[in-house]
Amino acid sequence: PRVLNCVDSETADLLADAWRTFRDDDDAFVAVITGAGDKAFCTGADLKQAAEGWLDITEDRFRVQLQNLEGFLGYTLGLDIYKPMIAAINGYCLAGGLEIACMCDIRLAADHAQFGILNRRWNIGLGDGGTQRLWRIVGLGRALELIITGRLIDVDEALRIGLVNEVVPKDGLIARASQLAEQICQFPQGAIRSDKEALIRGIGRPLAEGLQIEAETFRTLAFRGDSPTEGARSFIEKRRPQWKRHGL
Repeated sequence: PRVLNCVDSETADLLADAWRTFRDDDDAFVAVITGAGDKAFCTGADLKQAAEGWLDITEDRFRVQLQNLEGFLGYTLGLDIYKPMIAAINGYCLAGGLEIACMCDIRLAADHAQFGILNRRWNIGLGDGGTQRLWRIVGLGRALELIITGRLIDVDEALRIGLVNEVVPKDGLIARASQLAEQICQFPQGAIRSDKEALIRGIGRPLAEGLQIEAETFRTLAFRGDSPTEGARSFIEKRRPQWKRHGL
């Protein structure tokens, strides 16, 4: 991007619209999100707009937004997306940009990528899932240290702590993300989505409740147009499965 802190109110709305469009598009199986160029994935909110009072809020507006806002950068609250999402992190991944990456299921990073919660320096909090998603990815202790210190970490440390899944040479990042997306698209999609749904909905719940959710999503596969029976039959009959609706 020409501007690193590029997410203003308009861009936030566009991001939310993009996620909704992906969620509701029957022909879209996997999302890949990346930044333009190779300098940054995203470094968060537009500080120029923030300096004009974007983040200020009245008590009445707070009450309304607490119930209805999908996130200050437009993409976290209320967007239950059970399709796979891949972040191709092509440089600086900071503040709200890190929150976007944490929303994704798989994070691929170029070998020059860096990560951090640098908004510590300007007294700007995490408002798009960072406090809730980061610790689930890297663990409570590491998340607290990154959130409190606001320090910048390189891609090797990000890989070591589990923040990213794979490090790719800079010039091959988009090709690798596309390859992975295409690989996922080859699978029938029903079980992928139901398993992701069970995992996401089970977060924070007692084991018994989580297992109940898993049983629910597992059983609903049988009611879909392409049931698991076809997959089992194709294995026994040593043939390719014939999915009418991509396993949905």
